[in-house]
Amino acid sequence: MNKSPGLIGTLVFGAVLLGGVGYAGFHLANDLAGTRLESIWPYVLLGVALLIALGFEFVNGFHDTANAVATVIYTHSLEPNIAVVWSGMWNLIGVLTSSGGVAFSIITLLPVELILQVGKGAGFAMVFALLISAIIWNLSTWALGLPASSSHTLIGSIIGVGIMNQLMGGHNGTSGVDWTQVSNVFRVLLISPLVGFGCAALLLLLLKVLVKNPALYESPKGTEPPPFWIRGLLILTCTGVSFGHGSNDGQKGMGLIMLILIGTVPTAYALNHAIGFSQVPDFAAVSEQAAKVLSGYVSQNAVMDDARADLTEYIRTKQFTPTTALAARQLAIDISNEVQQYKSLAGIPGSQQQNARNDMYVESETLRLMAKSNTPAFSASDNAVLTNYKKHLDNATKFIPNWVKVAVALALGLGTMVGWKRIVVTVGEKIGKEHLTYAQGASAEIVAACTIIAADQFKMPVSTTHVLSSGIAGTMMANGSGLQLSTIRNIALAWVFTLPAAALLAGCIFWLLRQVVH
Repeated sequence: MNKSPGLIGTLVFGAVLLGGVGYAGFHLANDLAGTRLESIWPYVLLGVALLIALGFEFVNGFHDTANAVATVIYTHSLEPNIAVVWSGMWNLIGVLTSSGGVAFSIITLLPVELILQVGKGAGFAMVFALLISAIIWNLSTWALGLPASSSHTLIGSIIGVGIMNQLMGGHNGTSGVDWTQVSNVFRVLLISPLVGFGCAALLLLLLKVLVKNPALYESPKGTEPPPFWIRGLLILTCTGVSFGHGSNDGQKGMGLIMLILIGTVPTAYALNHAIGFSQVPDFAAVSEQAAKVLSGYVSQNAVMDDARADLTEYIRTKQFTPTTALAARQLAIDISNEVQQYKSLAGIPGSQQQNARNDMYVESETLRLMAKSNTPAFSASDNAVLTNYKKHLDNATKFIPNWVKVAVALALGLGTMVGWKRIVVTVGEKIGKEHLTYAQGASAEIVAACTIIAADQFKMPVSTTHVLSSGIAGTMMANGSGLQLSTIRNIALAWVFTLPAAALLAGCIFWLLRQVVH
């Protein structure tokens, strides 16, 4: 594990890095080519914000991607430099093929008023507070060699910002946090390590019944690689975890990067400009169908002030009123009229792009909450119309350019190259009382890959770190190897304290930034 990448490895990775940076830079410049801003300040702010966001993904690579390569490096199945490049490639494939659902499920945890103000001081304070607090906590736990969770850290930061936002606004201190959404995400983060522990233990026991070759159940000896077929198995499981990590964890920073892009250059990124002349008639028709459906649920006594403001209040409080259906219908009509007037989303004037996006975002969130609460109780046919309408709205606002995905994958790969060793040693030697065997590593990684990829399909964030480390612990128990209680205690303490520590950090940073950013 002390070998350097070597000249060839360094040149290959350098070429990949330069190519990726060039690709991302070219497409970013191309997107901004048609943008005319009054000053250079938004560009400076964009550059700083992107560096911090990619810094978060870089530090994420210390933890989560290092877990993906831990077993192949520890068992000498691959040289560290080759393992990192291989893992980075499959992270990139996972990122590029991801739906973006996890990225935007993270965003829905944020206070809606801050999302709608993402181009103003409060919105930027929110994004910077989330990223800076997450980086500080991840670096702190990495320095101790603890497999802490970037997902936990980010969610804790979101809770801290939401609570502080409401405290500063003079409202109930917890009303700015969507606790229902947070509880759903936290439930997944809680259950997934238990799944990793139990399933990895069962898989190891099953392997012992089905595969009698003793070589599979040995720990690495010296620097010798395992037999070829075991190397192939471990490389395959590393590939699965890397792909799953890219498709899930890689999305967490992408959602925040999109908020940064929307806030600094809304003309280019507030709306999906790929929706052009040919798609607009369908978009408008679907909007009109949705408005007609919603008309059937509008109370005769309903009185509306401002459609977006009324729906924003509904999203914040989750309290359905007669005004809600009326406002949703009116906003659907307004959205239909706007897209028909300008013929394409790119044709909407730059000064109105942010407003158009906010209308679509609020309408989509309203439809999501209505469906979730079953209030009003839509018929099956009406629900199908509204579901189709929401899909069109999300396609217009919840998109991630390929250059963002490439930049995130590169940041993850760089982080892994710098910080992999601490996590690899913890996973290989410090969880169990005996060194990790080939079968244990394969069992833990198979379970981790399946768990992460399954969570991605449900658009739920999970922690690669916790699933894999708990899987290793499960195999140690099943193998009768015993656990190093000091390491398990430290990992458990990191798991327990990550949420409140990240929340406190983010809340304090948000408060400080709000004092200086206007």
